[in-house]
Amino acid sequence: MTYQAVLWDFGGVVTTSPFDAFNRMEVEKGLPHNIVRKINSADPDDNAWARFERAEIDAAGFDTMFAEEARAVGADNLTGADVLACLSGDIRPKMVAALDVLKSKGHKLGCITNNVPAGKGAGMARSERKALAIADIMTRFDHVIESSKAGVRKPDPRIYMMMCETLEVDPVDCVYLDDLGINCKPAAALGMKAIKVTGEAQALADLGKVLELQDGWL
Repeated sequence: MTYQAVLWDFGGVVTTSPFDAFNRMEVEKGLPHNIVRKINSADPDDNAWARFERAEIDAAGFDTMFAEEARAVGADNLTGADVLACLSGDIRPKMVAALDVLKSKGHKLGCITNNVPAGKGAGMARSERKALAIADIMTRFDHVIESSKAGVRKPDPRIYMMMCETLEVDPVDCVYLDDLGINCKPAAALGMKAIKVTGEAQALADLGKVLELQDGWL
């Protein structure tokens, strides 16, 4: 099958996963492994994280609300500010190169990212230098949807359809990459070919197979 568009998550796909940074922070603070993920998965549509990704609260409100949720599970020394400091992952150069290759082959490229109105730019960078690097990557996409600007976040099916409508493609003509299974499921339900990203090499190998590219395409 020939796919017209390749749609990308950003954090955990084009950049390394913030969950790795969360885990390092948990060790530093003596907190249980994956406590941040546990807090963010509780009441997933209306917790502090979900509301911040839809820009319904600001950074100060998130800091307060997340700290309350953390205290409720015994993490008294964990704040929303601690989480925000971990959000911007490292850029994966091969993923950026893949965008260039796919663009040259005529694929439409879209980015659907759940982010928050914090840090600098769409990638929530902590420095101006990194913000500029991420801004350069974003120019490779034909369209970018940020949850904090759209007011809707994955896994809501509407955000995927917003991208399809803008790119003028049907879901069945799209490949979608995300590091979270919960975000891949609605994409697949709409008819997209979903690839769950567990690492850079795996993602590029799977993408090459789906697009029927030759070995060593990148």
